Amino acid sequence: MVMEKQSTAASVRPSWDDYFMTVADAISQRATCNRARSGCVIAKDNQLLAAGYVGSPIGMPHCDEVGHEFTKVVHDDGNMTEHCVRTVHAEQNAICQAAKRGISIDGATLYTRMTPCKVCAMLIINSGIKRVVCERKYHAGGKSEELFRAAGIELEYKYDGIQQYPEEERT
Repeated sequence: MVMEKQSTAASVRPSWDDYFMTVADAISQRATCNRARSGCVIAKDNQLLAAGYVGSPIGMPHCDEVGHEFTKVVHDDGNMTEHCVRTVHAEQNAICQAAKRGISIDGATLYTRMTPCKVCAMLIINSGIKRVVCERKYHAGGKSEELFRAAGIELEYKYDGIQQYPEEERT
């Protein structure tokens, strides 16, 4: 019998933030709107509590099946963008999953691709989440950043810069 020598080099384990962000990225692969295939996880005490991805409400058609449902949005600075409103955001789906399963997310950390929108920020605040970790900034995330500061929620970014949306045809 030949015995293999075990490596004595220590493996490099990711930080908890990197670990949960990687899980959120994996979950984003289930997203059904190519504008922002985003995933979200909510964790506390290094345990995953809930997860969600961008997708239409249960039983409704998805962007990937029938196209986007765009609405024009005028931002505080006067800039106008188009926003797909067919889907439920990843953060909203994760919070809903926790509620459906009776899981308290009070005091938890939320991991997501970009700064949550204003509606998601308000839900995060009211659900008791105390920390939000994002890969990048959302181009219209200034109001959410203000809300988080006012509510005492810690907001961290893994990378500098704004999350870019893929170029696609308007359908």
